[in-house]
Amino acid sequence: MERSELLNRIKSRMPEKRYIHTIGVMETAIQLAELYGADVKAAETAAILHDVAKYADEDWMKNIVKEHGLDTRLLDWGPEILHGPVGAWIAEHEFHISNEDILNAIRFHTTGRAGMSKLEKIIYIADMIEPNRSFDGVEKLRNKAQQDLNQAMCACIRHSIAFLVHTKQPIFPDSIECYNHYYK
Repeated sequence: MERSELLNRIKSRMPEKRYIHTIGVMETAIQLAELYGADVKAAETAAILHDVAKYADEDWMKNIVKEHGLDTRLLDWGPEILHGPVGAWIAEHEFHISNEDILNAIRFHTTGRAGMSKLEKIIYIADMIEPNRSFDGVEKLRNKAQQDLNQAMCACIRHSIAFLVHTKQPIFPDSIECYNHYYK
């Protein structure tokens, strides 16, 4: 599916601000894919679809988890965690994406996981550092992303976990496993 068609199909699923974020993630993912020798078209597709379920109804997402055999741990979490795996399901079933690397990049773009592929890292990082993001430390993360993909991934997962700890939010097990993977 071409970029313009994908963008047209996702635009109605999200507010304008999230659509602008998606464009930023897409542009950042393409740039990182070119820099690190990843499949640019796959990065573009995964970036466009990464938040396709972000504004879906939570009960509907939980039903998708139950009815389609997704990770049952997801049922104890809200939309912030659900939208990645359910987004991958939507990408596969509504957009007919069969590339497992693209689906995993969408599935784990919020939590990360141990043993991420190059594309998964690119989407995780691009989601965090796209040009519309503004938080303390984002420039350092952007600089790391231009120097070394694995170091950037380490810095991004560390930032994410530190934020969750600081704001006293629970941490999904995949994120902890991702952190441990990079710091062993």
